Amino acid sequence: MKTRVALFLLLGSLLAAQAGPRLERAQPIPVVDSIAEDPAVAKVIAPLALELKASFGKELVNCPAGLMKGRFGEENLLGYWISDLMRERAQQVVGAPVKFAITNAGGLRGNIRPGIVKIADIYEVMPFENELVVAEYTGAEVVQIVKDGIQRRGGEPCSGIRAKVLGTPEKPEIIVTWADGSTIDPTEIVRVALSDYLLSSGDNISTLRKGRRPITTGVPLRDLLLDGCARLGKLKAPLIAPSAQRFEFAPGIYQALRDKKIAW
Repeated sequence: MKTRVALFLLLGSLLAAQAGPRLERAQPIPVVDSIAEDPAVAKVIAPLALELKASFGKELVNCPAGLMKGRFGEENLLGYWISDLMRERAQQVVGAPVKFAITNAGGLRGNIRPGIVKIADIYEVMPFENELVVAEYTGAEVVQIVKDGIQRRGGEPCSGIRAKVLGTPEKPEIIVTWADGSTIDPTEIVRVALSDYLLSSGDNISTLRKGRRPITTGVPLRDLLLDGCARLGKLKAPLIAPSAQRFEFAPGIYQALRDKKIAW
């Protein structure tokens, strides 16, 4: 159904472009299965639909254990994998170290289930047309971004850092370091990989909008995931979970975060 709707929209835009501009009052039309196929249109899009269906079924790589976003208290291994890919590709594009990457858990709309990963599975995980960008932040801003992610959502998927929330719900303490445990210099200017969506909107983390000297890579995040899977598949290597323990919580802290009963 989704494929049919997308193809109809594409065909409609092409026909409209050929006919020239025309202003009309918009009328809402519900898209339901009961709408009859137009035989002429169906004939035109049939080859495209077959090609698209075949493409979506293409096998990329084996993921024996799957990659999950994580449920209550679990780490977002899927998000870690994506943020690692973002940081790796960003470094290749800019030709310089990229010390931190972040994506938003809300933008991941599916899990990679155990077994063979197909193109359709990646579209399910990443249905949006977000693009990889690189921007500059201070070390202090990186720490604040991580802290805001913890306070709002228990931590957004990141690459390049480790965060610990110690203490008690009544008196919590957040400690953020680089992944190797070294201290983050608050005055250092570092490159950060993120999506154009996060850079422009912040997605409830306002510090993300402070990114300076942004570089547009031209790499859609979905293509990044497809390429990562295809590369492993070509090597006949499995897709496995990246290193975890990027966020650690003292007993009782995560539950307090979930229940919004923590004193910041």
